Amino acid sequence: MTPPQQQGQEQRQEQEQGQVRGRDRERTATGALDEALERLHSRGPERLGRLTNHAPMAVEALTAHGHSERVHRWLDLYARKLEDFPAATGVPVTNATWRSALGDPRRAGDWIGYFTRTIAERPWRDVLIEWWPRLLPGIAGGSTHPVIRVGHAVRTLLRYGETAPRRTELAHGLGYWAARHHPLPGAAAPAGSAAPGTALWSVPAVPVQEGGLPDRLAQLEALPAWTAATAALRPPTGPEDAREGLAALVAAATHRYAAQAEAEPIMLVHAVTAPNAVLRTLPALPRALWVPSLGAAWAASAAVTAAYAPGPPGERDEEYAAYAPGPPNRADGEYGEYADGEFGEHEGGGLAEAFARAVEHGDEHAIKLADSALDVARATGSPAASAASAAVTRACALITPLR
Repeated sequence: MTPPQQQGQEQRQEQEQGQVRGRDRERTATGALDEALERLHSRGPERLGRLTNHAPMAVEALTAHGHSERVHRWLDLYARKLEDFPAATGVPVTNATWRSALGDPRRAGDWIGYFTRTIAERPWRDVLIEWWPRLLPGIAGGSTHPVIRVGHAVRTLLRYGETAPRRTELAHGLGYWAARHHPLPGAAAPAGSAAPGTALWSVPAVPVQEGGLPDRLAQLEALPAWTAATAALRPPTGPEDAREGLAALVAAATHRYAAQAEAEPIMLVHAVTAPNAVLRTLPALPRALWVPSLGAAWAASAAVTAAYAPGPPGERDEEYAAYAPGPPNRADGEYGEYADGEFGEHEGGGLAEAFARAVEHGDEHAIKLADSALDVARATGSPAASAASAAVTRACALITPLR
């Protein structure tokens, strides 16, 4: 064998060994995730009747970004925030009766049971496609947490494939969404000419910024500027334009968070993570559902912004308000998809450090914001990377760490 042939053989062997190591790391990571999901499926989607169980979303984000070794330690710290699974009412949700149970949080156990049975009997994609347009109008229910949980579940199924815990996790997310389904008052379909960044900075604040999200959202219907602001967004010309619009919306919400997070550092996270959950779900949906998905995600992000952000930008916010993200730079059109460990420096954006800060901080909202921030930077390029890193820094500074 000549030296070049020997060198080529050694390179091929090294590449094959690297692929084996990569598969071993993935099996270890996804094994930890499945174990965590199994631990969590005996627990309910909420606690204290209104606060969301974020654990399934956070452990999925840790796994997706190469931190699977932290999953169980993080879950042990978070366990005190978990409650038992809600009891069923004794009146199961069925294909014939589901409409009467939609939006009834007392039926959460019934709804999760329905989706668990349904996904055990049918392909998960078929179930998702059937229920997505039914649930989409209620995207703001549960403070947008149900759709976020669904987005994390779908990312895992698409990226790693099916297992029983992953299918069950999707069932829990869909069931939680159905139980908390709550249409937004006064939201108009996009019909204007504004890009997502411009439109989001034009969203007015609700007049009384007190109480929880339901109290604040109830004010929207009587706020004429709210309907006009939601209508101002430019409607997409088709499915691809809708996907690009979603990526731009997530980027714009990340920038606004970086500028105004001090107004409400926890709740404003959802203006970012809710539309990003929809963006993650698109590859599992027919293209015919992409345009309405943008409309619903826009309404949800704008509603959270109206409920908690202080209003139009001040002088210190101008650099964020002026930012207009370019078109997505992922040639394959897949946002937020990358191999474990492939979240290093992004053209100086400091993304590895940003996510590592969120992991060390430990709060579930900081972790989920960092998770979406990575998607923002990878979808829209270097200018977004700096703001994404800044958003994570703000979250870690303003939110109490998990201890």
